[in-house]
Amino acid sequence: ELLQKNLDIYENYAPEIDRATRWAETMFGSIEAPKPFVEKLGPLSLSPRYLSLFTYYPTAKEIYDTLSEKCHLPLDPSFSAIVSTLAPYLSFPQIEYILQVRPACDWQPVDLRRLRYVYSVKKKVLEISESYGGLSFMPQSFFVSVFVGEATRGSLRAWSDRRFQHNHTLQRSLSMKTEKASNESTLHALRRSRRTNFSSESLKKLENFQPALLSPAGRIASVTDISNLKKANKTLDSSRSVKSKMDSAASSYEAFDVGDSLLGPEDVAILLQAGLTSSMKGSTVVQLNQRMLLDLMASQPRLFSIAVLCEIGNQSARGLTSALLALLDLDQSSFREFHRLDMHQLMESWLPGLTMPQREDYLAGGRWARLSYYDAIFSVASSILEEAEVCLSFKSYIQLVRHNLESDPIPTAKEITTLAEDSSVLSEVNLLDAPEEGSKLALCISRAKEMIAAADEEGLKALNSMHVLDKKLKDGDTVRKSAVELYHKAFEACRDVLRFDKLAFHAEWLKSFYRRNFDALMVKSVFDNIDDNIDDVREWMTRLNTRPALETKDPMSAFQENLVSFVKNEKNHSIDFMHPEKHNEQDIIDAIINLIFFDDKEKMIIKKDPLARLLIGNPNGDYDFTIISAMGVITEGKNGLELDSALQRLKNHRGVDTVRADTGTARSLEYNATQIQAAIDEVHALEKPYGLLGYSQGCPNSLLAESLLLSGSPSQQEKLTKPGSNLVCRQLLFSAANGSMHGPATEAKIHRLIVMCESFFKYQQGYCSRAFIETVLSTLTNLMDSSQFQKFAAGGGRTFLHEGCRSFWREAQHLPNVPTCCLRGVMEENTTPESLEMISNLLTKVAGSHLHDSQVHVYDAVGRPVYTKNRNAKVLEKCEMGGAIQRTHHWSPLEDEVKFVRTQKDIENGTFLCAKDRHVFPWVDVNARFGFIKYTDNTDDKASA
Repeated sequence: ELLQKNLDIYENYAPEIDRATRWAETMFGSIEAPKPFVEKLGPLSLSPRYLSLFTYYPTAKEIYDTLSEKCHLPLDPSFSAIVSTLAPYLSFPQIEYILQVRPACDWQPVDLRRLRYVYSVKKKVLEISESYGGLSFMPQSFFVSVFVGEATRGSLRAWSDRRFQHNHTLQRSLSMKTEKASNESTLHALRRSRRTNFSSESLKKLENFQPALLSPAGRIASVTDISNLKKANKTLDSSRSVKSKMDSAASSYEAFDVGDSLLGPEDVAILLQAGLTSSMKGSTVVQLNQRMLLDLMASQPRLFSIAVLCEIGNQSARGLTSALLALLDLDQSSFREFHRLDMHQLMESWLPGLTMPQREDYLAGGRWARLSYYDAIFSVASSILEEAEVCLSFKSYIQLVRHNLESDPIPTAKEITTLAEDSSVLSEVNLLDAPEEGSKLALCISRAKEMIAAADEEGLKALNSMHVLDKKLKDGDTVRKSAVELYHKAFEACRDVLRFDKLAFHAEWLKSFYRRNFDALMVKSVFDNIDDNIDDVREWMTRLNTRPALETKDPMSAFQENLVSFVKNEKNHSIDFMHPEKHNEQDIIDAIINLIFFDDKEKMIIKKDPLARLLIGNPNGDYDFTIISAMGVITEGKNGLELDSALQRLKNHRGVDTVRADTGTARSLEYNATQIQAAIDEVHALEKPYGLLGYSQGCPNSLLAESLLLSGSPSQQEKLTKPGSNLVCRQLLFSAANGSMHGPATEAKIHRLIVMCESFFKYQQGYCSRAFIETVLSTLTNLMDSSQFQKFAAGGGRTFLHEGCRSFWREAQHLPNVPTCCLRGVMEENTTPESLEMISNLLTKVAGSHLHDSQVHVYDAVGRPVYTKNRNAKVLEKCEMGGAIQRTHHWSPLEDEVKFVRTQKDIENGTFLCAKDRHVFPWVDVNARFGFIKYTDNTDDKASA
């Protein structure tokens, strides 16, 4: 109505204006999105549903164990054959390790050649995977055609060659070929029938065409008339049933058929995607490449093609939809009409039970014109991903080492397991007199608890003295000095416990003491910044302290009422942070606790804790430690500046170096995890212990990197566990490892906008020529299948979706002896950057809760999976040490990166003037205090900080 009253042109363009208004509402308004739910979800490779299909293949662990056994003897020929058969399905690091760990003479010659060839192909494909699409890669198609043609021809003749040379060693592998017909493609069945001299009229006609009439692509493709193949299938089914009866003993089970391709599903997917995003789609070379790859897919078992489709979509329905749109409209202009493939029929042969939608049926005048073509393709893509679960299960089965079954007991502190069974309590005994390790551990635990209790008692006396005297006590004060000394003895006693039991921090008493120290060091970090006038911390605290009380009419905002109560506190307002020397030390600590922490209960606990009041520092000296940082979804990777000043101060103060992982902006978890592994390799070469520092998306990236190394080859596992160069701790800043409601909401918006655009084009179809319509559709398809869209929207965007996090947490494995610290924040009206106000309000409305930092909710930003329950979730829950929730926003670690969005309101409120040291110093210091981080050899441990 407003538009109708105020726009003179509304009556003439009412449909267009209404449509544009709905677009704007969808784009900028909130939208209903599916909420995550808690589910019990174990690794796919351990699922009983699929495990029986893989019985005849070795697991990744069995492969590594066999390679490490009897190194002085050659490998068993059957093992050599099966590993080379599986090579295309293995990852590049796996094949690299396999070729390095055993000498060439241990392998069968034909298997060694196959392994080396697959290794070289995968290496080339890896190079292409990050360098395709756009004009700068125009010559790439000529390079690709060389090894694609060779790999395709090699795959087509691989079966007969290997059958002839390894008939006596591949009986187990051959028996896998007796799988049900539903796991075979049509072309694969034809090739098998020709080997068995099976004949039919339709096949004879097809074979006679090969030498004379087919183009080079046709000769490589072998068969192009899919309709003839469908007719031949009826006869082939009876042939298979006869063969099945002949091999009844071998075919009494169903097994996963790996085929005989020299390229794995992931390799084919990358090469197909490179062709789909090429700027030269009309080129004969590009079209030949695509044809050869399609022929290779058609020549393999049906599940191979499904695995390729799953990989090309990056296991995402949105990405796969874009790929299917491009594949169904594949440019085949270089081929004669007779030789062109009907892509719909070809895909339907891979997907029995599914019908591929025809675009013409969904255009204006088509039989499904009222429905969305994009919706139909999206539905097919979702069905393909469901069917591809068995392929993902097999991938996990042969690529990832599973160290434990889901039913195995959870590793935890010996105190909880072994010592809990022994009711005897050791006390008043010297540590050196304890005859057994268990007794020594019991004594250490008892002594540590006693020392903590004694230190707390003395600390409370010191606090009482401070309040009675109402003055700043000097370090030389007897009561304070005694309390500090007792706490240092308590720290040493805890280190003794951890030397006997690396998992002792799982016990509640030690975890609680660890967290108390983490929160206390958080207070000390901010206090030191104020005292030393670091960065703009004094100004930040002043702005935080003098902000006006919030006024709200919303009765739901109880937390804001709490905020008003302490912001108005006269004691807070009396602190002049610009001149801290004018104030009592304890008053400043009170103000710091009030102003930086969010939850009132946590604030009261910290205020009463002597550890926070006494500002206890660690002994002087350098730490033998390196930080590997992985920053957020928008980052410059190795050249990033996140927390730069804080990390530089940490290096100057403690000698801690930082290696920035070269993660990419909005890239997939897998890509970023690979970059973090490269950073770990760099630190591992220096033989230094390290910790993982993740921020936002960098948290799941770093957790995935750890999981892939732990699930990898022995050399990869060594990078996590080798003493002296191992992972010792984790720090997660505003973790997005459990996703964000922004992800599903944005996903729903994108889907709705695409469908709305499609509807708009149908409306305009009567006013435009067919050529124009085809040009527009082609442009949109190219955009959605471009390398940028696939890498960023379909890859990086999936990391915020709960389904993406679900896939990650389902397969993840993590070390149980690595403590995890978390920094979480809740944003309020007066701590919200103006540039985050809109997305903050959207998140509040979509998720139904205001307890978030504008990106992730406080209950999601933890160090464990929230919505996926499995064994690894319990392991990480025991490793999580916690940390008090702070009053801050998601961009707290950023400074120079956000200057261009800083407004006058942000400057007045000091929104971005956050203390940067608190993101790293407390984490590093608390782990050094408990012995997870060691001092260097040249450190004087006696001098107090």
